[in-house]
Amino acid sequence: MKRYIDLNCDMGESFYDRKVGNDELIMPYITSCNIACGFHGGDPETILKTINLALSNNVKVGAHPSLYDLEGFGRRKLKVSHNEIRSLLIYQISTLIGITSFLGSKLHHVKVHGALYNMASLDDEIATIIVRTILEIDPNLKLYGPSMLKWGNISKKFGLEYVPEVFSDRNYNDDLTLVDRNNKNAIINDPIDGVDHVMRMVKTNQVKTISGNLRSIKAKTICIHGDQNNAVDFAKNISIELSKIDHYEKRF
Repeated sequence: MKRYIDLNCDMGESFYDRKVGNDELIMPYITSCNIACGFHGGDPETILKTINLALSNNVKVGAHPSLYDLEGFGRRKLKVSHNEIRSLLIYQISTLIGITSFLGSKLHHVKVHGALYNMASLDDEIATIIVRTILEIDPNLKLYGPSMLKWGNISKKFGLEYVPEVFSDRNYNDDLTLVDRNNKNAIINDPIDGVDHVMRMVKTNQVKTISGNLRSIKAKTICIHGDQNNAVDFAKNISIELSKIDHYEKRF
């Protein structure tokens, strides 16, 4: 029986003259992408171009909504009410649904970005708002979220399909939250280290934390951050190594 492992990347994060990432070079190596919706990156032309690029490469299209934080690239923890979170999700996801439909396709999933992802990983109420809002918009959408945290159980409770995600270029704490980006050890920059990190999670269902401990983890989708300097090498090398696994098939 073959095991399907998705390789996803955050994309479409350029904003007018602010260039972020190298989507065209990364796209051939991945199977799904998370496209910025205008709140941390992604102007209308960039969103349209990125969706077209994904469809031409047979890559699944997902929405990548964030807090409204262009200046901080959506990575600053901001004080927002639960109603605000629901509203910003409705606005951004609906935008991606509309553009994807206009181009003759369907939105595949939602993966929230940056600070909102981390906030929901620690706050069950925020995670619940995200789950319930996605269900209100379209119950056929999938939710990409952190592996082994309560967010997955919340999704299961409400009947939303949840795809456990691991990160190729981020280190983990012992509680399986991501190491804060302000910590010098938060990011894995070396593509070789990134491959080792990913293959341990895929082959052994374990991750080595920042403390050197091994923790159980499940990977159904693997994330590459498109704004990372070595993102193209990460995508290429991980795709190659995944293809060497006997029971792996590049499909999702």
